[in-house]
Amino acid sequence: MGRRYDTVSFLTDYGTQDEFVGVCKSVIREISPHAVVIDLTHGVAPFDVRAGSLALARSISYVASGVVLAVVDPGVATSRKALAIEVADGEGVLVGPDNGLLAPAVSMAGGAGRAVHLNNADYQLHAIGATFAGRDVFAPAAAHLCNGVDLFELGDPVDADLLLPGVIPLPQSDETRVIAQVLWVDRFGNAQLNVGPDDIPASFGNRIDVRFSAPADPSGGTTRNCVRATSFAELAGGAVGLVHDSSGMLAVAMDRRSAAEELGLDVGDQVTLTESSDAGNGGANGPVTQQVSIRRS
Repeated sequence: MGRRYDTVSFLTDYGTQDEFVGVCKSVIREISPHAVVIDLTHGVAPFDVRAGSLALARSISYVASGVVLAVVDPGVATSRKALAIEVADGEGVLVGPDNGLLAPAVSMAGGAGRAVHLNNADYQLHAIGATFAGRDVFAPAAAHLCNGVDLFELGDPVDADLLLPGVIPLPQSDETRVIAQVLWVDRFGNAQLNVGPDDIPASFGNRIDVRFSAPADPSGGTTRNCVRATSFAELAGGAVGLVHDSSGMLAVAMDRRSAAEELGLDVGDQVTLTESSDAGNGGANGPVTQQVSIRRS
């Protein structure tokens, strides 16, 4: 017997209009009646593995000890592996597809311990079709882990160092500018950037010129003068600001208004930050990316 868990934290791109989420939760309930399922979100955009991986990474430090079930799986029924990965010396197990979805969260949790390919049919439902692994493979694995089934009973061990990494964009910077990218737009219209407060040169001060440009924008974008703020309420009168958000990153924000809608911002847009006196200094180069690999703890 392995360690028993009481909680399954559940993240998908399934939405709630169809029965997919309810069916997965019912499968968990049938196998492991004591387990409590917490819905992190089912609103990840369909097929958007990167958005799912970022949501999972933002959440992982706060989820309860137990199983984390994450399914954003456009490669379902292909050769991609179904995985279960221990983290934090067994405090948690991440269950999901090997497509980069899990890697950033595993890294945030301190790296991988044991990892298995979920290929033991004894711990899966009989699949009448191969395209609902959430129901037939991942949810049963999460439930059996809650019941104390040892990880190695669920399938063959795999080398965590060989799992598919996630891809997270990194900012480019020098003494005069920081070239960032919009990672996420929340439901309030705050546009989170891939930069933290410490990534901004101290010489920039509290007012920063921010140039916004979409990938297909032939005009080169527009520039707004922004103030660095600690609360949305500081941005009165339609001011645009850079707010230190709840994930520790900087977000382009407005008070009680959608900065994304007002400024035409979307995920993937380039944002260039410069000193306020250097308003015209944009940049043609986009953000670089970093592969986040899973490493053994």
